[in-house]
Amino acid sequence: MFANKIINWYQINKRELPWRNTQNPYFIWLSEIILQQTRVAQGLPYYNNFVEKYPTIKKMADVDEAEVLRTWQGLGYYSRARNLHFTAKYITNELNGEFPSNFNDLQKLKGIGRYTAAAIASFAFDERVPVVDGNVMRVLTRFYEIAEPIDKPKTQNTIFEIAQDLISKKSPALFNQAIMELGATICSPKNPNCLSCPIVESCASFKNKSWANFPFKAGKTKVTQREISYLVLYNKEGVFMKERPLGDIWSKLYDFPEFKVNEFASIENLIHELGFTSIGSIEKVQKKHILSHQKLSITFYKIKIEEEMKGNLDASFYDYSQVYAIPKPIVISNYIDENL
Repeated sequence: MFANKIINWYQINKRELPWRNTQNPYFIWLSEIILQQTRVAQGLPYYNNFVEKYPTIKKMADVDEAEVLRTWQGLGYYSRARNLHFTAKYITNELNGEFPSNFNDLQKLKGIGRYTAAAIASFAFDERVPVVDGNVMRVLTRFYEIAEPIDKPKTQNTIFEIAQDLISKKSPALFNQAIMELGATICSPKNPNCLSCPIVESCASFKNKSWANFPFKAGKTKVTQREISYLVLYNKEGVFMKERPLGDIWSKLYDFPEFKVNEFASIENLIHELGFTSIGSIEKVQKKHILSHQKLSITFYKIKIEEEMKGNLDASFYDYSQVYAIPKPIVISNYIDENL
């Protein structure tokens, strides 16, 4: 039987992870949000840090969004952190700190879709609902040779229904943990360890040597090239920085003033246009940074200002203690650590 085989395998081979040793819906929710688009090895220290800083949902709700974003710094997909904070405040203030205890009501919360709602409902409240993440989709599309694109809602619904039929009636949470672990550690995207799989004898793609064809997506995400040029205007006390607007990359995080190189004959002319007349040496550093939809070519122009730090630019002056405290994209944070 499918469920029994993977549960038996899981109980022997599972990894010890802190969110597997709790039924606290807050900790489970936190782990699931962190692990979206994030490997366990990368997400684990963030999870531990969040639990230490915000041991209850009220603790998270009581801090500013900027503080949550700074704690999140380096994980990417910052909308996850903003939704995390919003929902923490909503549950604290509108639901008296109590999580909804069922799959349907959990999906009404901001930032909680079908997958995350199923995880909380299953692991915290033992509801018999399948948790279908990328690992589970990979296991099931290979096991049944499902030749429909997994980026289509119809296919996702089909896989959800298949998982609903397979899920253990006695131990639904254990089943969900088991099939997710199987996809993460055995049925990997490349070079799966099929001979160690507990369900290999019934796997259609193993029998037909077709596992590499599953799963597949109908369309690939288009990646665009983007160039960004920064002015790093600093002195011994601090640096000019600005908050990024909503609707672009790194929304509500802080970076440096931007400019277009071709608009000015020289950096010196640009600095003078901004109202500074006394500047030191100019240092140029170039970095590459890859996001999910964009490949960034970033140029930093580091310029020491040797006069009063007041200029005609859309940015504010922050002393270095403030620079540490504000939330920043990891590429900006790394530049500051290495160059300021």
